[in-house]
Amino acid sequence: MSKFYAIALLFLLCNFRDVIAQAPTMGTVINYVLFSANGSVSNSGISQLTGNVGTNNGSSTGFGNVNGNMDDGNAASSQCAVDLLIAYNQLAAAIPGFFPAPLLGNGDTLVPGVYSVMGASTLNLNLTLDGQGDPNAVFIFQIGGSFSANPGAKVKLINGAMACNVFWKVEGLVSIAAGCTMRGSIIANNSAIELNANDTLEGRALSTAGAVTVDGVLAYTPIGCGSPTLTGPNAPALGSTACYAIFSGSGAVTNGGVTTVNGDVGTNVGLTTGFDSLLVNGILHPIPDGSTANCAADLLVVYNYLNILPYDIELLYPAQFGRNLVLTPHTYFLNGATTFTDSLYLNALGNPDATFVIQINGALSTSTYAKVLLINGAQAKNVYWKIEGAVEILDYSIFCGTIVANNGAVSILNPGVVLDGRVFTTSGAVNTNAMAAVSTDIPGTCTPLSVDEANADAAIVVFPNPFHTSTTITIRQDAVVANAEVRVYNALGAMVMRSALLDPTTLLATDRLLPGIYFYTIVADDHTLKTGRLVSIQ
Repeated sequence: MSKFYAIALLFLLCNFRDVIAQAPTMGTVINYVLFSANGSVSNSGISQLTGNVGTNNGSSTGFGNVNGNMDDGNAASSQCAVDLLIAYNQLAAAIPGFFPAPLLGNGDTLVPGVYSVMGASTLNLNLTLDGQGDPNAVFIFQIGGSFSANPGAKVKLINGAMACNVFWKVEGLVSIAAGCTMRGSIIANNSAIELNANDTLEGRALSTAGAVTVDGVLAYTPIGCGSPTLTGPNAPALGSTACYAIFSGSGAVTNGGVTTVNGDVGTNVGLTTGFDSLLVNGILHPIPDGSTANCAADLLVVYNYLNILPYDIELLYPAQFGRNLVLTPHTYFLNGATTFTDSLYLNALGNPDATFVIQINGALSTSTYAKVLLINGAQAKNVYWKIEGAVEILDYSIFCGTIVANNGAVSILNPGVVLDGRVFTTSGAVNTNAMAAVSTDIPGTCTPLSVDEANADAAIVVFPNPFHTSTTITIRQDAVVANAEVRVYNALGAMVMRSALLDPTTLLATDRLLPGIYFYTIVADDHTLKTGRLVSIQ
């Protein structure tokens, strides 16, 4: 070969390093975290998986809830098998620019390009992929034989490198030892893939023909590279329910123990009892009033919206909910009574406006110490639970989001529960005990009392109480109260008396009231100024 041709060939090879490192066309494969075109896909242990799972010829077994669809032998898996073969062929056709030794890692740093190992290869310790400031930098590894990773081996990304642009084409068995961190899409040709305990895969495990087995792993499809940005569904319009932390459309609301609440508390049919008004940073509605009527109507609107919202993903195992499951912004559906154990992670993927809706076609109960954990920007105000039945939250649980139960009682009778959100039922009793409802999303328009209203509360006196045939309501002269009236309710929540308070002192004739306990509310311009109990002792 002449010197001229040698130089020309060297020039071409050097430039191929930049030209040929192109990502393959992934098609529908982009949606899958585990897939085999021809082979079983199985799991043991508790694995957290985000992305579709399936096989086009075989079965998927041993999986709990997966944050994605399960596709076995259907139209989706058939298309994925076609798309996987296209991606494999493109990776196989890429012209390599680098020829590293079979032992990868050991602290090495690699730049973008196509890397070819003629035979078997092993990953040891750390391998760093440097994107050199280019988020579109592509890394392709062509392994001519089997590929293994030693325990604890890690692929690290720096300077803009992204897992969605990393590809491993392997002509043999892929075996990743325990405790490894792999990044990129692994495509094994005519061979199996094995991921072991405590492995993390930011990418995909795909086989053209071979079994895919995982055991207690965290695996998730990478974001970026044109993958859709998840925002979840549109949130419901809360209306007046936004002002409430605890509410029943029809049923008693009762409390025992020291419970603190940020937001209004009440029911539209029945009584609200046992709450210390000094521990309620909102309006305590001991009896139904105009506000509770509005809330009941708006609650039905919220429920109906959540009920008919189409779901994206069905979680197939309601009895295994939680268990460190990671969910991303979607509408989820569980078709049955749901048992929530351990922890649930809600991952907003960096979007603080992302919405999560969880539809449960049955009752919901938690274990003790169950936790809803918000990560990567998720906010409790953007989480909604629609439950067809009763709700029971056990001791020391941490729950986030707005709970909307339909025709079911809500029981939070256990100490130490923290609710960052709201709890509603369209019909059913709500019972709380020594818990904290700490919603930080109560609108400013729901401020319980203005300064003038607070002064009015202190300036209103009802005396005598208990009473025989009448009592008087006195409003101090300097109190700012306009358009005030008193409403009296019986123990069932039905209004039995209503009177305008036009003068500083108003005589309230009560001779028509039977002996017993009544509740009153003094309002002005739809603001509750004072509530309390009246006792008739005729």
